[in-house]
Amino acid sequence: MNAILIAIIVANVLISYKGFNDPYFFRKYEFHIGSIRAGEQIRLISSGFLHADMGHLFFNMLTLYFFAPVVFNYLGEFSFVLIYFGSLIFGSLLTMLFHKDDYNYRAVGASGAVTGVLYSAILLQPDMMLGLFFIIPIPAYIFGILYLLYSIYGMRAKNDNIGHTAHFGGAIGGYLITIMRNPDLIQEHALMTILLAIPIVILFVMAKTGKI
Repeated sequence: MNAILIAIIVANVLISYKGFNDPYFFRKYEFHIGSIRAGEQIRLISSGFLHADMGHLFFNMLTLYFFAPVVFNYLGEFSFVLIYFGSLIFGSLLTMLFHKDDYNYRAVGASGAVTGVLYSAILLQPDMMLGLFFIIPIPAYIFGILYLLYSIYGMRAKNDNIGHTAHFGGAIGGYLITIMRNPDLIQEHALMTILLAIPIVILFVMAKTGKI
């Protein structure tokens, strides 16, 4: 496993574990609209290393573990880091846009960064297969689309502390940065670029019509 990937996973595990056991630490570094608008911009990034619970942490790190090697192999270490942190920031900024007037809005998770890596990997290798629940074979792009549709459900349900809105910001970040790093993908995988844009379009249509 790449040293950079190991470092990111370890950072997520250690910081999340600290947050699980230290409520003050968790509240100080989680994504919180009121605090960010008051000047605590560090939360835009620090919240991406905290998680709501062990299941949330495990799912994000497992997804990262599966898809990060594809990005490393095709684009290299620098592009991976750019996509990971760029997607994290995109996710936080989109969350700010959607919830700017909700000063009590809180969220945590590496969802934005991980979704950016997920989208990047699928753009780069759209024909790869995954084992859903480690058993059922499923095309990676179907997994990616379902992942974002689940995020729409989470945004509507509003019954947890997971940063579902950040999934979309991360997807946009991973999508755009990957194409910037490898513009030939637009011609090589034209259909995939359209398919992966569908959940993003659905989100903005729902937001525009007030359904989220």
